[in-house]
Amino acid sequence: MNKVLLMGRLTRDPEVRYSQGETPLAIARYSLAVNRRQNRNNPDDQTADFINCIAFGKAGEFAEKYLRKGIKIAIVGRIQTGSYTNKEGQKVYTTDVVVEEQEFAESKASQQNNNNGGYVPSPNAEPTTAGEGFMNIPDGIEELPFN
Repeated sequence: MNKVLLMGRLTRDPEVRYSQGETPLAIARYSLAVNRRQNRNNPDDQTADFINCIAFGKAGEFAEKYLRKGIKIAIVGRIQTGSYTNKEGQKVYTTDVVVEEQEFAESKASQQNNNNGGYVPSPNAEPTTAGEGFMNIPDGIEELPFN
């Protein structure tokens, strides 16, 4: 079984390209910084792995629209390895995670407190209850990241 579950922060904005053809396919590439477990003997020694990820189709379009550097996300996918020969004639080996599912792993308020998100609410962006448990959407938010 080839299944990967990761949670981390984007190290850069996703790079998105579209395939050529009748129906272009979104291909998003991004890198996640995934913290390793802390060493009990030295809790200040925090290390991270930087994992290259590729999202195709709708997942790629989602990445293009909603993911930005610093956002914490959780992904499910599979490991894919490959190789190519570079301009110097050397063989280069690659390892990527092909994203099958991705979702936000923290609230926008947490992102703001960590100064990691690009979201800046309007001054009166406090949500209010509209009755029956629903909330009004604050001004300044034009689209929501779900259907």
